Amino acid sequence: MTLLRRRWQEFLEFLFPPETDRWLAVFRIGLGLQVLVYSLFLRSDWHHLFATTGKGLVGRELGEAISSFDSPLIPKLGWLVSFGRHIGISEETALSVAWACLLCMGCCLLLGLLCRPAAIIAWFLHLCAAESGGLLSYGADNFMTMALFYLMLSPLPDRYSVDSCWLVKTRVKDPRLLGFWRRVLQVHLCFVYFFGGLAKLLGSGWWNGSNLWRSLIRPPFNLLSPDILVRFKYALPVLGISICLIEIGYPVFIWIKKTRFLWLVCILAMHAAIGLTMGMYLFAFVMIVLNLAAFGVGMNVPFIGHLAGGTRQSLPKQLRLRRFE
Repeated sequence: MTLLRRRWQEFLEFLFPPETDRWLAVFRIGLGLQVLVYSLFLRSDWHHLFATTGKGLVGRELGEAISSFDSPLIPKLGWLVSFGRHIGISEETALSVAWACLLCMGCCLLLGLLCRPAAIIAWFLHLCAAESGGLLSYGADNFMTMALFYLMLSPLPDRYSVDSCWLVKTRVKDPRLLGFWRRVLQVHLCFVYFFGGLAKLLGSGWWNGSNLWRSLIRPPFNLLSPDILVRFKYALPVLGISICLIEIGYPVFIWIKKTRFLWLVCILAMHAAIGLTMGMYLFAFVMIVLNLAAFGVGMNVPFIGHLAGGTRQSLPKQLRLRRFE
């Protein structure tokens, strides 16, 4: 019974580690910038992507019909357009208002102004856009939706936000609640990378480099010249196997203090390379933000110390040593 109690205690301490809110500030600012850049990137194509058939490139109805197969309760931009019609607003105006709101929510998150409402509205509007443009959405949309969902549930606002500094006097956040939401994010990323790496290892394309070759020469991701790829063709299998090993080893080596910095640098470099060589800047940025918030803040950097502080060392000794009763 004592052993079982001790294991339960260890599980609770793993699930609810005491943390400061610095990781949450990095998470909020990073996602605010992500939403802001996402909105600006889509500004010129917003109506072409989400207008009805005959006005847009594909038609919003097709993407929404596909998402409705999963569940009719999934939010869509069509809901906002229908609501606009009831109050006398045209489709074009409703789409413009949705885009403007998404842009404003990105600015609010970046500044830390009305953090919780901004996170909820940004999550809802982005989910609507991602589901309505289902044929054109990709990994960046999935991870943005996931990240905004975790952000809106996290104990906002953080101490660096405008809400905490000027507008709202908030109580001191429970360090264990902050630690719980960071732990959820950490575990989620471990599952993502492990199963992503496992799926890559099961196919031959990552062992011989053919998947990397196809990814880098396929429009519109062919930013690198084919001459460069041919010149370094023997490095492609090595890079492919390295990516698989980095991802499948992530759930192990990211938890070990001696290898955490190395593994984080490798995973950040991998995503930075994806952004620079394939033009997938939004995907690269959201993954970098997720990893920095989950494992980067407070990490012990060799020869430097703790990156931005923010973990147990920043907390009172009594709180670090306190156990669950």
